[in-house]
Amino acid sequence: MLPALRIPHSLGAFALGLAAAFSLAPAHADERVCTGSMARVTVDNLRVPEGARCALDGTRIEGNLKIERGATLQARSIRVLGNIQAEGARQVSVAGRSSVGGNVQIKQGGGASIRRVDVDGDIQLDENVNKLEVQDNRVGGNIQVFQNRGGAYIAGNVVDGNLQCKENRPAPRGGSNRVDGNREDQCRQL
Repeated sequence: MLPALRIPHSLGAFALGLAAAFSLAPAHADERVCTGSMARVTVDNLRVPEGARCALDGTRIEGNLKIERGATLQARSIRVLGNIQAEGARQVSVAGRSSVGGNVQIKQGGGASIRRVDVDGDIQLDENVNKLEVQDNRVGGNIQVFQNRGGAYIAGNVVDGNLQCKENRPAPRGGSNRVDGNREDQCRQL
């Protein structure tokens, strides 16, 4: 049996304090809230709260952009390093040579317009009830348009993955999309 190691009380307290300071708790990026307009600023994460309106012009978001239920986003020339996520949003419009490092996911909301945006991941539009527009985008993943009810116009996109449309009423319309993968279901002719 090894002899017990004696640590002076002050050194033991220091070691415990040091361990607490460098604990494995996750770091949280700062989140800004937009309820008006923002121009050329850089933020970590950005949230448009429930029912609010937000206009962005030239804003850089180093994390994610989240649009909450009933909220409206009007964005031009933005750069999002993470994802754009909207669930139950009233309207989401992103245009004007914007870029998204992750995915654009707009679900169970009103309408959306994604125009002239470079998206490294996917564009996913699911179960929305108003008009959707996906036009002149460069998409590194897939465009997926499922179970929407307000009509969708999909045109002029360059898609590295697949163009997939299912169970939309009415069926999407558009054309002149360059798709490296497959054109599936309702999007076969687009």
